[in-house]
Amino acid sequence: MADPAANEPSPAVTPPLPVPPAVRHRFVDVGGLRVFYREAGPADAPVLLLLHGFPSASHQFRRLFDVLGTRYRLVAPDYPGFGHTDSPAPGDFDYRFDTLADVAEGFCKALGLDRFALYVFDFGAPVGLRLATRHPEWITGLVVQNGNAYEEGLSDLAREFIANRHGVEGAADRVRAILTAEMTRSQYEGGTADPELVAPDGWTLDQHFLDLPGRKDIQVELALDYHSNVELYPAWQEWLRTHRPPALIVWGRNDAFFTEPGARAYLRDLPDAELHVFDTGHFALEEKLPEIARLIDAFLARGRD
Repeated sequence: MADPAANEPSPAVTPPLPVPPAVRHRFVDVGGLRVFYREAGPADAPVLLLLHGFPSASHQFRRLFDVLGTRYRLVAPDYPGFGHTDSPAPGDFDYRFDTLADVAEGFCKALGLDRFALYVFDFGAPVGLRLATRHPEWITGLVVQNGNAYEEGLSDLAREFIANRHGVEGAADRVRAILTAEMTRSQYEGGTADPELVAPDGWTLDQHFLDLPGRKDIQVELALDYHSNVELYPAWQEWLRTHRPPALIVWGRNDAFFTEPGARAYLRDLPDAELHVFDTGHFALEEKLPEIARLIDAFLARGRD
């Protein structure tokens, strides 16, 4: 006798849910500073060192960790004066971009990171490119996301910001005036095509850290040193021309600070670089994570071959 159940359709097979990575939240001593960092991924996987921007910290990469953290070893520190890392007063620590790079260098040595792809965004570009010029042998590839290294990438707003430096009357007050919740939020939502895709968590947490005692004094010191980065642009461009690291450049074209010509300028020194420009703003990952994560995955996978 035929089994009536044999003619019934097979139940739909539900594909397994993707398993998110285990993200570790750790501290390491670097020259007496307690440096906070996030880490995920297999210990033997290719490493991506992620350097955050202003006024954020490693939490800006949390969604990227969830997407790529099972395939690659992702490591993202907070600089002194940002996030959960020790933030001594300016009188007790010399807040300049050179010293942020010193801490990043010490961080890599403390963790034994000596071969990695480097993700640089905003402040992460001057920190990371200093690191790369000190240790070119460490760098296997470069992911640039709105991290400027060319004068044509500086908007008028950026040039006004950079003009603030020690010895210029009113400079510190002008910097302090932008360390507000309204300005922090605008850095996230400004230039986006769909602000509803930008979670409020990022700018809310950024402002929480900015409002901690002494943190605005730190940001003023760093802002007054920003001109030192522009002065190093020629040296970084020479490093790019000489070492030609494999590079992926992703850029929000509506960035109020770092304009699209700054993205395209990289191709002068890295003609083989892959360039993608998106209709979004400064914090491009916030709105364009799916697209950018796929590009990073493909880029890192090629380096693995």
